[in-house]
Amino acid sequence: MAFSKEYAEHILDLLEPLGTISIKRMFGGGGVYWGASMFALIADEVLYFKVDDESMDDFKAAGSEPFTYMKKDKPVILGRYWRVPDEIFDDVDEMQEWARRSIDVALADNKAKAMKKKGAVK
Repeated sequence: MAFSKEYAEHILDLLEPLGTISIKRMFGGGGVYWGASMFALIADEVLYFKVDDESMDDFKAAGSEPFTYMKKDKPVILGRYWRVPDEIFDDVDEMQEWARRSIDVALADNKAKAMKKKGAVK
């Protein structure tokens, strides 16, 4: 699930207008962060955006697939991360729009987790 420095730099260049984007190595791949929120991942030179039920429909319509890896000879599907369609890379504005939606999904998830944690600690 590795990725090259050049690929990471390319992704950072594409997403730079969105603000502080960073990539942190994890499990042989990379997590893509907007601030402290992970909104994408990179594995084997492929970018996957975080989705919710609504945005997943757009990924499906574009012929995308969820992130899948093998564990003990069995596929494991991470249904919250979907491959960014190749044609999105051809249009910087569209790439940034899809990334913004993914960031919004990550922020909403973080907010929901914080509220759940806050509710659990009384």
